[in-house]
Amino acid sequence: MASFTKVGKSWQYSVSQMVNGKYSPIRKSGFKTKKEAQIAAAEVEADLRKGLVPQQKPIPFPDYFKDWLELYKKKGVVNNTYERYLNTLQTLQEYFLATPLQSITKRQYQAFLNRYGETRAKDTTRKLNTHIRACIRDAVDEGIIRVDFTRGVILTGGTASKKPEEKHLSYFESKRLLGELNKNLNTLTKHLILLALVSGLRFGELVGLTKEDFNFKTNELRINKTWGYTKKMHTGFGPTKNPQSNRVIKIDAKTMKIFKELFTTLPDTPYGLVFYSPQSKYMVISNGAVNKELKSILTKSKIEPISIHGLRHTHASVLLYKKVSIYYVSERLGHEGIETTLSYYAHIVKELREQDVKSTIKIFGSMVG
Repeated sequence: MASFTKVGKSWQYSVSQMVNGKYSPIRKSGFKTKKEAQIAAAEVEADLRKGLVPQQKPIPFPDYFKDWLELYKKKGVVNNTYERYLNTLQTLQEYFLATPLQSITKRQYQAFLNRYGETRAKDTTRKLNTHIRACIRDAVDEGIIRVDFTRGVILTGGTASKKPEEKHLSYFESKRLLGELNKNLNTLTKHLILLALVSGLRFGELVGLTKEDFNFKTNELRINKTWGYTKKMHTGFGPTKNPQSNRVIKIDAKTMKIFKELFTTLPDTPYGLVFYSPQSKYMVISNGAVNKELKSILTKSKIEPISIHGLRHTHASVLLYKKVSIYYVSERLGHEGIETTLSYYAHIVKELREQDVKSTIKIFGSMVG
């Protein structure tokens, strides 16, 4: 039950609440009219009925993000991913200072993104917004704020970023690459490139594979860890990028047969690492060495070179163009959610939608006769 009192020239509401058996009313003043106070009090009472505890004490936005980061991300992501979250925290600290989370509006947040995007690529702005959006959704779930002010924002970028379609091979180029690899599969690095193309794994997941992760009876590959291959990453084994990245995927029978034969020739390695390299500082084939080998193969095949990570984009793009469900592609890649997949491959989804429109018209057009 709420009561209302006029304090000077403004109105105040007081909503009854019991906390741990003690009377602890929720009060707020500063309303110009009694009607405004009544509307605000009704929202608080509605929250209480839903089991939500209205947050009266202002929480600086950067402080909430920092606490959220410590609770949900510090032990759940790999080091280099966590560092990117820390960069987001620093950006929030510089822009929002001590601005309370509860006071930020959709317009204010959009203005922040616009300003940030003036000197960054659009893809960089997207990644920043992805971090913040995850945090804000939890704040809504906790009842600290009512509205997700990150929903439906417009992402901008002041500098050109490399488009996703420029980072992957076409279906026919990937087919040529596969043919070249199978003709001359004489190094461990080439085996890694082959597996990257047919699996879509991240590099850290590839070099983290052990022999036990290959199930030759079911032609399945288990991904449940990564291996640190730079100084910014963890040492040795570490977690995958997110919980969804722990997965088991099917691999074609021909590739699995190639690796089964490879294992009969490989010597014992520390931890059973498949892509072990005794010459490497990090005990596995380096990212630089793989990119160098990949560039050499693509150049000889008269294909514009891409990085090893580009093979992950290639894998996804080939599947999408072949009309494989985007839900399965998202699951296979180990994305945190389908929204991540949609944002990365929006250009392909748009093309496929246009094809679907034409197909739909054709289907019903043929029914008319």
